[in-house]
Amino acid sequence: MAETTYDKVLRYIRKYRMLETGDYVVAGVSGGADSVCLLHLLHRLSGELGFRLAVVHVDHGVREEAARDAGYVERLCGEMRVPFYLKKVDMNGYARERGLSAEEAGRQLRYAAFEETLAGQCGDSERGRIAVAHNAGDRAETMLFHMFRGSGLRGLSSIRPVRERVIRPLLCLEREEIEAYLAEQGLSYCSDATNEEDCYTRNRIRHHILPYAEREICSGAVAHMNELADILSETEDYLEEQTQLLYGKYVEEDFAEGRRLRVACGLAAEAPAMYKRVLLACLERFAPHRKDITGRHIADLAALMTRPGSRELSLPYGITARREYDVLTLCDGAEAVWNCACGGEAAGDYTVAPPAEIAIRGEGTYAFCLLEREDFDRDWQNIPQNRYTKWLDYDKITTVLMLRTRRQGDYLTIDTALHRKSLKQYMIDEKIPKSQRDRMHVLADGQHILWVPGHRISQRYKVGESTKRILQVQLRGGYDGGTC
Repeated sequence: MAETTYDKVLRYIRKYRMLETGDYVVAGVSGGADSVCLLHLLHRLSGELGFRLAVVHVDHGVREEAARDAGYVERLCGEMRVPFYLKKVDMNGYARERGLSAEEAGRQLRYAAFEETLAGQCGDSERGRIAVAHNAGDRAETMLFHMFRGSGLRGLSSIRPVRERVIRPLLCLEREEIEAYLAEQGLSYCSDATNEEDCYTRNRIRHHILPYAEREICSGAVAHMNELADILSETEDYLEEQTQLLYGKYVEEDFAEGRRLRVACGLAAEAPAMYKRVLLACLERFAPHRKDITGRHIADLAALMTRPGSRELSLPYGITARREYDVLTLCDGAEAVWNCACGGEAAGDYTVAPPAEIAIRGEGTYAFCLLEREDFDRDWQNIPQNRYTKWLDYDKITTVLMLRTRRQGDYLTIDTALHRKSLKQYMIDEKIPKSQRDRMHVLADGQHILWVPGHRISQRYKVGESTKRILQVQLRGGYDGGTC
């Protein structure tokens, strides 16, 4: 069984081209059965496939057994000689600040920890990958969860084997296969009591609905649902390609002054399934996420487009849609920027002299303050990892510190050797939408970019042993939901 499982996972990795020689892989390992199986298999596969492996364990600051679990994973990594990184976060506090469920807050914090580790450890010649331990049962649960809540084809496609640089090598295994592999390898794992409770929706699906389906409806239901997820994923990928073609044909973007889309009402001549997808793509250009955009909103927008006359429609996130003649225009309320620290309403660039606060409509409030290192007694390797709170070496700033939009020639340093990457190329690599690049603000020291909010800081300005004064910058609230 053990070798069969190993071969099955290897074939799955190769099928979806998850890993290549020279990759740097960060594996999320909680200590549970799935993640221990993932770690063991990746450790064995690293020699055959030629990639470097490291482990990140996230302590969510909730469970009493957290120290025990972290210690177990650290010992396991020590036995395998795999680098181990412990990240401690405040999941409940983060959830309260952002109005998120505990599940969603934990997910966001885990992936932020994985990304931070990749940014700090992945070499220039390596392709970074994040490996997580979702299995076939998780994929079936997610499919049902999305179906019950109301979802389109994308949601029913469920968990993907590969999403950008996140890979899921165990998606081909059911829980029984994972437990059998661990037993044959003589591997123990940690048990999380919360996984046995029914307080979470996914747990109720896992404990009651899927077992009933397997027992009373069809043996192999989970496997069949995973086969369907593959079919739906392939269908969604094809339809998305067609959607982008139609978007290019019918939609004109005008983000030079404000944020505006113009949709030719000739789009209504296309098949309903396709013109609705294009309208959803238009809304996604404005919205920070999709959860508040429903089928009702798409139907209302389609009605506005197909019925003659001049009318207007209000949509989530302050989006306004207006039909005039044969053109449907969409715009949002975040076109102006303002600076509450300097008083007055002005678009453009802001000089930063900490302490200061600068509020930019559509982004949030940037708060700057100076910290003296000697006032702190802490481990300087464990500086804040939040996407929206950063510590920077203030004494390395050589010009006037600016919060501004991008300019030609802007760059970041991306590694300890201080190799440069243009800001333009970095934004392309990070898949920041082209429509956002010219209007989003960055923190700049001349042409050297200290921080791209919501993304990485420049290596040159990282806090180190020689740091004396620290610039703390926080982005609170705003269009992208940033917070300290």
